[in-house]
Amino acid sequence: MIHVIAQIDLHPGSRKAFVVEFDQVVAKVRAEAGCIEYGAAVDAASDLERQHVDPDRVMIIEKWETLSHLQDHLTAPHMLEYRERVGEMILNAQLNILDPA
Repeated sequence: MIHVIAQIDLHPGSRKAFVVEFDQVVAKVRAEAGCIEYGAAVDAASDLERQHVDPDRVMIIEKWETLSHLQDHLTAPHMLEYRERVGEMILNAQLNILDPA
């Protein structure tokens, strides 16, 4: 199993529209072979001093059975269409692929 954390930094004010588009592909992604977990999260408000709250960031948290399953996911037709719809909203994206420790 692999863990994936994608940090998506968005143009100011576009997070709500991004999440709407993201929500439209969740069911398709969760139905993909090898998908264990797939969802988006945003910074929670807290008073913890180490937390950095960014209203223009979305974290996508995923688990896949294998790297091959992730690679298939990245080229799935619904993902190519999704990335086309959200592309102009994104300033930067960072993908972290992790093995369980």
